[in-house]
Amino acid sequence: MTRRNLFSLLAAAGLASKTDAARETAPLRADIVPLRLTATQWRERLSPQAYAVLREEGTERPGSSPLNAEKRKGVFACAGCGLPLFTSEMKFDSGTGWPSFFTFIPGTLQTKTDYKIIYPRTEYHCAKCGGHQGHVFDDGPAPTGKRYCNNGVALKFIPKDGKA
Repeated sequence: MTRRNLFSLLAAAGLASKTDAARETAPLRADIVPLRLTATQWRERLSPQAYAVLREEGTERPGSSPLNAEKRKGVFACAGCGLPLFTSEMKFDSGTGWPSFFTFIPGTLQTKTDYKIIYPRTEYHCAKCGGHQGHVFDDGPAPTGKRYCNNGVALKFIPKDGKA
């Protein structure tokens, strides 16, 4: 790689990170009131693993979440603020090691473009608290063809029958 190509790549990465910071627009539910907390308040509220994913856009190890095997009826809510994001009817076994959904509850997610691995990916966040949930891919099942690949530590499951 020539020096000129290296500088061009670094300049493109700098532009990409500026683009990455801008949230893409998505229609949100009118009843969602944004939750804004300080880093200290989030650290008090979340486990270290949940903080790393939700607030620092980390990724948990594949296969590490018990929610990947969750089969009961219920709702998958944001672990940061409790906003319901997915229902059990939206979940499917993607074989990836992360809880996966083919769609989401309308108005509950915001997206942005993520360039962390240089290749652009669509990252999604909770519309209420901004917590990072995962990435969406175009290899899911019908009817949407989408796979919302979620970090299990970013979710909490609320069973329909109320029995945890």
